[in-house]
Amino acid sequence: MTAEHSASREHESSPLVRIRSLLPGLARAEQRVAKVVLENPSTVARRSITEVAEAAGTSETTVTRFCKAIGVGGYPELRIALAADTARSEMRADRDLGGEIEADDDLKTVVGKVTFADARAVEETAEQVDIDVLAQVVAAVAKAGRVDVYGVGASAFVAADLQQKLHRIGRVSFAWNDTHIMLTSAAVLNRGDVAVGISHTGATTDTVEALRVARAHGAITVALTNYPTSPIADVADLVLTTAARETTFRSGATASRIAQLTVVDCLFIGVAQQHLDQSIKALDSTRDAVGPHRMETRHDGRRKARETGK
Repeated sequence: MTAEHSASREHESSPLVRIRSLLPGLARAEQRVAKVVLENPSTVARRSITEVAEAAGTSETTVTRFCKAIGVGGYPELRIALAADTARSEMRADRDLGGEIEADDDLKTVVGKVTFADARAVEETAEQVDIDVLAQVVAAVAKAGRVDVYGVGASAFVAADLQQKLHRIGRVSFAWNDTHIMLTSAAVLNRGDVAVGISHTGATTDTVEALRVARAHGAITVALTNYPTSPIADVADLVLTTAARETTFRSGATASRIAQLTVVDCLFIGVAQQHLDQSIKALDSTRDAVGPHRMETRHDGRRKARETGK
């Protein structure tokens, strides 16, 4: 699935999720419209196209182009979608802490805002993930002779998590976060292998270049990003997207990582299902291998007693 098709396809998800994900790829005037919508979607749902154009300092034609760019067809459809989204938001208003983390927020407020943002990242990612694309990635990884995963910074932790999960079910996988090693690993991939690039922004040069090299050598390339029209999508055969909103103190580090881990978990389970017997056997073997390195707890003792009937 191409990034262009992904951008134009209408999802079941919130229009605000789509707007945030497509924002970096919009024309400058369209970005101004996007910001007006994102800042107060409930108000835009009641405004005329002329009022929105004036608020964004642009023309009605640009507002219409913006609507088409985010896949809603036209301004009337955008107003309907925003009204529906506002209604859904009001239904969860009792737990919606939203907003930026402020410097003077107490710890209780910080905990509430962090957990809300993280929970919404998981929920919105699940709402917008393209199941057809995910199924194609699962099939490719399940058949791959080797899977190399690339990520730097916070995304490196997610890459390591995917590699560890695949390794535990007997799939040959490697995770790299050093630019030179990423490029050299990509250069020895072959047709039928899979390269996965993880980048929240989709603009991390190291990861984009590694996928480009992997693709040139015949590997199937997969991107996991928050922005489907970002540079990484141009070098990916398959694009999986997250839907994370970052706030002050947390840019690129928490909500985005949790959203990425959600997709990784879905991918891992899908692959494990393709090789169910082998996966179960491998998981049992790895569990037994590390078992002696865990200290027995009271809970373990009670469980063993129940199992032996003593």
